[in-house]
Parts: sequence; structure tokens; C-alpha cells
Amino acid sequence: MRRREFLTLAGGAALAWPIVAVAQKEDPIRRVGVLMAYTQSDPVAQSWHAAFQEELRKLGWSEGRNVRIATRWALDTDAALIKRHAQELAALKPDVIFAPNTAATALILQQTRSIPVVFATVIDPIGSGFVASLPQPGGNVTGFTFVEPTIGGKWLELLKEIAPRVARVAFLYNPPSAPYADYYLNPFKAVAASLGVEAIAAPVHDASELEAVVAAQARAPNGGLIAMPDAFMNAHGMEIISLAARHGLPAVYSNRFFTQSGGLLSYGSEVIDNYRSAANYVHLILRGTNPGRLPIQAPATFKLIANLNTAKALGLDVPPSLLALADELIE
Repeated sequence: MRRREFLTLAGGAALAWPIVAVAQKEDPIRRVGVLMAYTQSDPVAQSWHAAFQEELRKLGWSEGRNVRIATRWALDTDAALIKRHAQELAALKPDVIFAPNTAATALILQQTRSIPVVFATVIDPIGSGFVASLPQPGGNVTGFTFVEPTIGGKWLELLKEIAPRVARVAFLYNPPSAPYADYYLNPFKAVAASLGVEAIAAPVHDASELEAVVAAQARAPNGGLIAMPDAFMNAHGMEIISLAARHGLPAVYSNRFFTQSGGLLSYGSEVIDNYRSAANYVHLILRGTNPGRLPIQAPATFKLIANLNTAKALGLDVPPSLLALADELIE
């Protein structure tokens, strides 16, 4: 009886193995393309990319086992290279493409309107022509916004609160990286008028112009800076922080990287959270969800971070009201 039971069991197992093998064979490895509009040497962009991949792993997607991820890196100001990368990724015909920011998303959508696309930090998806509406994007693209438009005025209010004497504020931005510039500039100018502050739109087309633009703000007293969130500003963040310190200019930024690196104030959402959320959307699409039915989501929380060391170096007394509002103080 035992021998017969063993043979029956063995025979059943032998029949089961081919079924498992066939099932595994029929479950294809899914492919994900990633177009990072940053230089590969950028440590902050690398941390965002790593967070995206880590979230996919948590959701069950393992590189080489059930997913292949093809990543291309190029700063969006290198128009020829990033366009070539967008073409390469579309030609691979992956199951979904992750194009984090506005420039990368625009380039991918020039190549395909059929491959699903997920973004993480697009500023104005409707104004950019990516989606029909936020609740029902339609088409092949969806994702997450980074901030809402009135924050352009909020940055100026915070700058005025920590540096009350500020009378002229330059809003730095890179036109190729920030085609959405008016999204921030309009509320910035409106708040500037109400506060009696001279609002200066300060486009910077390449890194060689940064020194001149920042120095111009320092020639007269009571100048200040705001750096618009775009890939160029992120890539040249350390230089901007250094220039602001050298010229004694108080400045406000959009994310914690700047304050952690010596910037005065930052106010915005946590970019890395958007990358994790984008990974969840990629997961849903790989499982069969139509991207056009996934709503565009805005950040739920914003964090105010103040660098007290920088404030002291600039001779600024941080008011108690701002200290109370701050989510994090760097000392």
C-alpha cells in the first residue's frame, strides 16, 4: 500500500511540474521604460529613481524575474540627447513608460499616444496638453502633480516674513525646463503687488548666466530670490545656494534638498513621495488598469523647512510665527 501510495504521489508530482513550468513560461516579463530628465550623476535624482524602484519591489516587481526596467538619463536642457532617449524608449515598446517631469512627459508623448505613460512631478498637466481633466485624464497618460499654482505667491509671503526688508525679488527659472513658468509667475506677481515688492521674472537659459543674474539682485539693497521648481534648478542647486550665500541674498526654494544643502527656506511637497506614488500607478497599469481612468493626484501635504544657520549668517531673526509653522528646523 505504501509503495502504491508513493507511486501515485510521484506520478501526480511529475504531472504537476510541467503545468507549473508552462504557467511560468506563459507569464511574460513586463517592461518599464524610464526617462529621467536629470544627469545620472545627480545624487538627488538618483535617490528619487531608487525610491521608484524600491516601491516597485515592494509591490512584487523584481528586476529580471518579472520586470525589466530600461532607464535613460539626460538633463532636459540637452535637447538632442533627451529627445533621442525618448525615441529609444518608445521604440522598445514597453508596457508602460515612467516620465517623471513635464519635459520628459512632453517628449514621450511626442513619440507615442498608445503606450501608457505615468508622471510624478508635472506642474500643469491640463495646461501642458497632457490630459483632458484631472479626475478623468483620458488617453494614455496619468500621474501626480508637484504643487498647486498659488504656491508661487506663498513662497514670496514666506520670504517677506523671514526677511521683512526685502523689496525686490527675482524669480529664477529655466525656460526650456519650465514651459509652465506663468503658472507660478502670475500668482507671484499678484502677491508682490499686494506686498509692495518689485517682482522680477529672471529667466536663466544656461548655467553661465546664473552668476550675472544673482549678482544683479545684490547690486541694490533688499534683494531676494525664489527658485522655480524645474530640472535645471535642481541640477544647479548647489551653485544657486552658493551664489545666494556669497551675495547675501535670502532665498526660498521648493524642496528640502535646498535647505539641507544650506538654502534659507523651502516650502513644498516631498518629491520622493511622488515617485513612490508613481510606482503604484505603474503597478496598476502593469496589472491591466487603463491609465486614462486613473485620476491625476495632487500632493496632500506641504512642508516648511528653515535653515537657522543660514538665517544667522544672513543676519536674519526668524520670527516666532514662522518657527511655529516650520515642520523642520535645521541647526
